[in-house]
Amino acid sequence: MSSSQGRRGSLPGTSRDGEGLLSRVSSSISQSPIVYRGKVAASEAATVSKKLLWSTGRAAWIAGTTFLVLVVPLIIEMDREQQMNELEMQQASLLGTSSPSMAAPPLPSDRRSGQQGSSHLGFRHDSAS
Repeated sequence: MSSSQGRRGSLPGTSRDGEGLLSRVSSSISQSPIVYRGKVAASEAATVSKKLLWSTGRAAWIAGTTFLVLVVPLIIEMDREQQMNELEMQQASLLGTSSPSMAAPPLPSDRRSGQQGSSHLGFRHDSAS
């Protein structure tokens, strides 16, 4: 009966050295080569993801600063030019003439005959006056 009393105090599924079935299974699984390779693959994937995010962030920074330095001033200048064209069109419509940007350049025959070209308002005047 002494052998049954020794077993009575231990939990089912445990051996005499104190290691249970569950701990033996979990340690054999955690020490498996498949689990080890999975951990290594996960670690490498995390490293690659970190490097990819870092590179993407750098590329976004370069693209953003390039846009600010090169494209934004171009957009501002194009907007100013558009406003100037609209202002010239308004002034020309108030004066009843065509805008200077729309006026044709003077013909070469006008220069030979001694006349000057068009003024900025579109009127012609002689060089004698």
